[in-house]
Amino acid sequence: MSNRALAENFKDIDKESLKKTLEEVIERTFDLEKEYKLLKKSVKEFQNLIAQTIESQPNPIWIVERNDYKNIFLQNSASDNLSSLIKDINPQLSEQEIEQDNKIFLVKINQVDGDYDKIIITATDITQQKRSERLASMGQVAAHLSHEIRNPIGSISLLCSTLARSADKDQKPLVEEMKRAIGRVERIIKSTLLFTKGIGVTKKRVPLEKLKEEIRNSFESYQKTKDIDFTIELENKEIYADFDLMIITLQNFLYNAVDAIEESNDLSGEIKISFKKENRYDTITVTDTGIEIKDKNILFEPFQSTKTKGHGLGLALSLEIIKAHNGRIELLEETKGFKIYLEQNQTPLL
Repeated sequence: MSNRALAENFKDIDKESLKKTLEEVIERTFDLEKEYKLLKKSVKEFQNLIAQTIESQPNPIWIVERNDYKNIFLQNSASDNLSSLIKDINPQLSEQEIEQDNKIFLVKINQVDGDYDKIIITATDITQQKRSERLASMGQVAAHLSHEIRNPIGSISLLCSTLARSADKDQKPLVEEMKRAIGRVERIIKSTLLFTKGIGVTKKRVPLEKLKEEIRNSFESYQKTKDIDFTIELENKEIYADFDLMIITLQNFLYNAVDAIEESNDLSGEIKISFKKENRYDTITVTDTGIEIKDKNILFEPFQSTKTKGHGLGLALSLEIIKAHNGRIELLEETKGFKIYLEQNQTPLL
């Protein structure tokens, strides 16, 4: 039908009514367009809200396809460096522990309610928690073994002292070597028990000369095969500390220094212990020319050692002792060694 014929057929129709209907349709169309734009804006804002909420979470979060974990729909920046973690997930388990890059993560899988074909995966770093659990377990075992070993070692030490008095000239070096070995075992036992039981500090005035004498004796009695130049510069002053605990601390640093020189390729080495007052701190610095520290990340970790014959408690115990003094230990950068900071006594002792 032509347009003219169509127009003639509309002569009898109420044109005003048709016009009004068309205007209403056009107006409704505009309203629908506005509603669509508002709905689109609301959806966009809701998506942004979800993205911001996920991004604000400190733990890695992924929203993935239910049947394909590798198809990631949304994730936060905390998960950027852990994308390979998805590959190790067992989809049959709603909760599991996965180890990656020397860290342990607790991974949880949550199904999204409704008709969404998505699931939410979260990963929480529980490395520190696991570490604490392992340390507690290892500490209990170590403490039990130390208790069991302490009595027979004490008896052997007493027998060695008796044997030393009656030994002839040729036997004495062997007996002295036995005494040094037993002394090392006794130090390990003492450190282990002290670390597992906790540290109580009794601060008093400690003359540095007294510390110097004890440390010098410790150096002389410690087993070594190389020519080591040991310099100890502790001024004729006093520090405010627990004498026995400070001896243990300095012995640990000293023995580590000796062992580092023993493990080096050099035929000789140098160790220096010095004292200095810095602002409100008394500082003691221990440096050596031995081999460099292999792994600084485990330096103060209990039951971890960077040397071949270490038991992994010396530096960890020393750190706990200095912390109990409200001090700190600093690893030196330019020179190989450590710096101990102890707060100076602000109240005169009577």
